[in-house]
Amino acid sequence: MRRLAQHDRAGRIPDHVVDRLMSGFKQLRWQLIAAQMLVVLVGVVALTIAANLLGARIFAADLHAQLASMPVADKALAEAALLASFRRAISQALLAAAGAAALVGLVTSVLLLRQILHPLTEIARSSQRIAEGRYDERVAVPVSDELAIVASSFNQMAESLERVEQQRVTLIGNVAHELRTPLTGIEGYLEGLIDGVFTPEPAVFGEMQHEVRRLRRLIDDLQTLSHVEAGQVSLQLADVDLVAVAQRVVNQLRPQTITNCLELAVLPEAAPLLVRADPDRLAQILLNLVGNAVRYTPEGGCITVRLGSDGTMARAEVIDTGIGIPAEELPYLFERFYRVDRSRARSSGGSGIGLTIARHLAWAMGGEISASSPGPGQGSTFTLTLPLAA
Repeated sequence: MRRLAQHDRAGRIPDHVVDRLMSGFKQLRWQLIAAQMLVVLVGVVALTIAANLLGARIFAADLHAQLASMPVADKALAEAALLASFRRAISQALLAAAGAAALVGLVTSVLLLRQILHPLTEIARSSQRIAEGRYDERVAVPVSDELAIVASSFNQMAESLERVEQQRVTLIGNVAHELRTPLTGIEGYLEGLIDGVFTPEPAVFGEMQHEVRRLRRLIDDLQTLSHVEAGQVSLQLADVDLVAVAQRVVNQLRPQTITNCLELAVLPEAAPLLVRADPDRLAQILLNLVGNAVRYTPEGGCITVRLGSDGTMARAEVIDTGIGIPAEELPYLFERFYRVDRSRARSSGGSGIGLTIARHLAWAMGGEISASSPGPGQGSTFTLTLPLAA
């Protein structure tokens, strides 16, 4: 589908592509009919040869045995006449059978072609409509198992395209919202300075600088996201001690946890756990996971970073006793700009890109990130897995 859509930026499949597809269907139609007729022809020819050679010999042998008592001259004439009559009867019977077989073959070919080509034609037409932007297009699933697989795959592709289009529209709205927030703040300060409401003092300029920095962070996150989603992020893979990186992240965030009366521990702290990863990107992922846990865990809660391995993969679990995540929200946590808090208040989280970047970075290093939660108010667990160093 993507390859067809690339033929025309306007979203419409070029006419020559559709003509080629329809021409291919016509060629397939005639190929199937010709194959059916060829089977009939070969069958008739084979029966004719067998009847005239083998059948005639068997008939002549039986006839010779039955006419053994007749005079030689009469027997020869009778054998020749009867054999000629036999050949004519066989030829006429085969001709009638060939006509009936050809008719049946033609009818079955037409029915078979209708059963095969009609769903394919519908898929081609639906593809055209999807290329025009109608992503809700679906095709009926035929009875045939093979064609049902094709139709089901097409419908799954259409659902994926519709979901991607919805995500694109949502992404545009979210980006506009995230950009508008700091710009509105900057504009308000500038208007206040122009109207004399604010005096030009360092505190005002400091607030404006804060908004500019927030805008820059968002743009940097968007740029990073585009790079990781396109697979253009550069990685410096090496054997890294996951315990040491996790401990460094914990120490970096410990002042925040002390302020919020949170507990943070790394288990176990003993033996090193070597993974094949980029140390900076690994620290970025853990900072995002632990930072989210700090942000969404109320005072008196507990955050634990638990490390371990299962033979081929290392595992880092960030476990918190925070606000938890509803079950229906879990599948969407790693989507761009998705946040459980629909109000998108700044006090309840960042822009919603961090988890998306973290998961793509984990994928780039051969790992995975998953999330689980018993429910609201029962905390959550984010699990990072990475391949162990050889």
